[in-house]
Amino acid sequence: MSKKGKEKVKIIGIETSCDETAVAIVEDGRKILSNLVASQVDFHRKFKGVVPEIASRKHLEIINSLIDEALFQANLSLKDLSAIAVTLGPGLIGALLIGVSTAKALSYATSLPLIGVNHLLGHIWANFLEDPQIKFPFISLIVSGGHTSIILVEKVGKYKIIGETLDDAAGEALDKIAGFMNLGYPGGPIIDELAQEGNPQAINFPRAMIKKKGYDLSLSGLKTAALNYVTRVGQEKINVPDFCASFQEAIFDVLVDKVTKAAQEFKIPRIVLAGGVGANTRLREKLLEEAKKFQLELYFPSPFLCTDNAAMIAAFGYEKFLREDLVTLEVEPDANFPLR
Repeated sequence: MSKKGKEKVKIIGIETSCDETAVAIVEDGRKILSNLVASQVDFHRKFKGVVPEIASRKHLEIINSLIDEALFQANLSLKDLSAIAVTLGPGLIGALLIGVSTAKALSYATSLPLIGVNHLLGHIWANFLEDPQIKFPFISLIVSGGHTSIILVEKVGKYKIIGETLDDAAGEALDKIAGFMNLGYPGGPIIDELAQEGNPQAINFPRAMIKKKGYDLSLSGLKTAALNYVTRVGQEKINVPDFCASFQEAIFDVLVDKVTKAAQEFKIPRIVLAGGVGANTRLREKLLEEAKKFQLELYFPSPFLCTDNAAMIAAFGYEKFLREDLVTLEVEPDANFPLR
């Protein structure tokens, strides 16, 4: 299954782990030939969060047309492809099932090899689409709506979670506070925008576990402190930009502290940022400041590649393709798919 001579490896990626239906075609794990994402935000906004049943139904409605469009934009047909990569998990099981079933059907019909991808590793590998020369090992900070983890990536195939949230993920906390404040959905980008006009030192929210040894973190206490603050002061009296800036600053202070400590203590000179919250303006600023202070290399993808997309799935799928790490048509999605 390894590359034959100079033949280009073209992998179609399929991603349906949450509420974006995404299909992409990537050449040799680095060159994006097409990258389509159909957002469901408008369908979930009135519920202030993702409704799994709606997500699954919307994936089913659009995924086949996205595959056709991805092939059209790449000027390819199915016979030009080398393999199919699909997200097996983690994610919403019903949503994952649509993508996996589609990929299996496509593999059966074309006899193309099938590759099962971990969604989190896909987020990390989004960085290689823009910075192909990132060296191993590195420390990766994954920050999204469903996951907040610090991962030691020694090489392809060797990963270790060295820290993670004990409760809420960062994106989840941002969305919940935005929902409570009636700011809109999804909350992370809205808070990011409002915070740019606010003072991050205006409100002294707690930084839980920042002094505790190790790299785990907790955000539920911060969320409760923010809710109590709103109740005590009264929502109509709150300076919203100051509130947003102070709330996200409390999250990012802990994240940046933990990941830079990990890089220093493991003696690894580079950090790779991944996940949807990785698009946050302030988080990038703080990481750049700390990376410069401690002479660490820092990598992060463009905002579009931070959010869920299929190019990242195809990019990591390429690594597994080269190693002939394939799955059979009996494979099933796994909401808690392990890091491999």
